[in-house]
Amino acid sequence: MTDATSAPPPARAGRGGGPQRRGPRDDGRPRRPTADDGVLVVDKPAGWTSHDVVARVRRLASTRKVGHAGTLDPMATGVLVLGIGRATRLLTYVTGADKDYAATVRLGVRTSTEDAEGETLTVTDAAAVTRDAVMAAAGALTGDLLQVPSAVSAIKVGGQRAYARVRAGEQVELAARPVTVARFDVLDVRPATAPGADGAEVPVLDVDVAVTCSSGTYVRALARDLGDALGVGGHLTALRRTRVGGYGLEVARSLDALAATPDDAAVDVLPLADAARAAFPVRELTESEARALSYGQGVPVGDAPDGPVAAIGPDGVLVAVVRRRDDRLRPDVVLAPAG
Repeated sequence: MTDATSAPPPARAGRGGGPQRRGPRDDGRPRRPTADDGVLVVDKPAGWTSHDVVARVRRLASTRKVGHAGTLDPMATGVLVLGIGRATRLLTYVTGADKDYAATVRLGVRTSTEDAEGETLTVTDAAAVTRDAVMAAAGALTGDLLQVPSAVSAIKVGGQRAYARVRAGEQVELAARPVTVARFDVLDVRPATAPGADGAEVPVLDVDVAVTCSSGTYVRALARDLGDALGVGGHLTALRRTRVGGYGLEVARSLDALAATPDDAAVDVLPLADAARAAFPVRELTESEARALSYGQGVPVGDAPDGPVAAIGPDGVLVAVVRRRDDRLRPDVVLAPAG
């Protein structure tokens, strides 16, 4: 999640606790103050990698301490969750959250990457495929599945990313892995055409879908499998992520909006406690419990559920992320340590 070519180190807090300005920017204007610790949800534009967005936000937030919770392919748009400062320690939990997508699948065309950026492999007449058949095939691809990831995924094979091996000309076969697709709804089916091998236009279908899935699910693999189930092949032509865990498009901001932040103001972020409330169940702490957790000690479970829980003090500060261990809530990570 780091990039050695991005912005210089962050400003240090002054004696009063506020951010200090660093030296002037390359264009001579003063750098804006360092952003507070918190979560920033970006509406990623098409054509940008997730690392491009991180590098841009490092400059806008005046800190190198920025990470993201799960990549989006360059062609995809939508929710990219970033952690700034101490909030980077929350990202490991967000990465594993379920996700929502809006996507378009073209039935009748197979590509080398299972999306619109790859080379066309086959074009098959899909005119005989009915909406009912599409819905039935999508229904069969819901629930707990064993999904074969795309060969051009970022999964490592022998220490190298699968996509790097494919680009080097290797044949890569990845093992199926368990995923859960809670929703694979067909919203619209539209006739379209695509050029065949002889240049003539071939009837195909464009299918708009809504997907809710577990972390690790490849929507382009769903597009591939939908096309294969219908006997005509398929690939992903558009993908927009609309939610990651508790963070949706309603709290996402464009890079242009962030760049419009005045030079004398820090970029606004979702404060740590608010970000945690959106992502976790919450255990409200007494003052003595907050103090104990700040020292890394356990506290009574109370009504906290299993799994990670945000422990928030009476002053509204996120003290720690905790979970049940040995009949106590013990910290996974302390965000407000004593002293």
